[in-house]
Amino acid sequence: MTATPTAHPDPGLFGPGSVTWQAHGDPMMWIAGIRALYLQALHPRAVRGVMQNSDFRRDAWGRLRRTADFVGTTTYGTTEAAERAGARVRRIHALLTATDPDTGERYGVDEPDLLLWVHCAEIDSYLHVLARSGFPLTAAQADRYLAEHRHSARLVGLDPDTVPGDRAAMVAYFARVRPLLAAGDETREVDDFLRRPPAHPLLVPARALLWRRVANLAYASLPPYAHELYGRPAPAATTVTRRLHATGTLLRRVPAHLRWQLPPRHILTAVSRLGPDTRPSPHKIPA
Repeated sequence: MTATPTAHPDPGLFGPGSVTWQAHGDPMMWIAGIRALYLQALHPRAVRGVMQNSDFRRDAWGRLRRTADFVGTTTYGTTEAAERAGARVRRIHALLTATDPDTGERYGVDEPDLLLWVHCAEIDSYLHVLARSGFPLTAAQADRYLAEHRHSARLVGLDPDTVPGDRAAMVAYFARVRPLLAAGDETREVDDFLRRPPAHPLLVPARALLWRRVANLAYASLPPYAHELYGRPAPAATTVTRRLHATGTLLRRVPAHLRWQLPPRHILTAVSRLGPDTRPSPHKIPA
């Protein structure tokens, strides 16, 4: 049974009047999330922090689900739920360290530079894949999206003033970080997993048919320097854009109410809380 919206429901961290609210309901977010993993793995210190503090190969699916749940909670949950999710992430990160095998240096995974890299790689991937696959965003709306995500950056422990808040600042950030990126052993492990994730023997054919296409498309959408670092070529940019657009068109034909039934159902819970007119839609993006 659908709950009756309260008189003054909490819109959450972003709310229905945000670009984020409308954009994060798009099915291409899943491909964007895989692109983000590929990009994040190119920062040696950041990916080392992941690999040294978790059994990535055994729990990679769990990590993906937890990330999706965090994004869903901070986008569509109440303000209290978003703040709680952020506090939990900060608490966990504060306990974790990693060691540089070359220098022996031990460092915290919550170093601002590492948190900023993870944030920018994620948010840039969301924006890049959505826009390139045909999700209607003007330049001003893209800038507004990035500015909105200074809020999510704060939740993981960053000073919002240090986070790129428009496309020009994001381009400048990646240019500044580019010399630090490399593809080491940990990066190769992430690449191997994303290309051939563990699967039950009965699901291996589906992995070859469906997952490989999704992962290849996410990889192809990376910037050229990422392809160079991974050492694997990608189709021409125009071909990749055409495939992204075709995939987006296909996935968006699946009725939204069916897509949103998938756990953890953050969007349906938010709509139940705030009312049916708050359903995310590309047609509702604020100018």
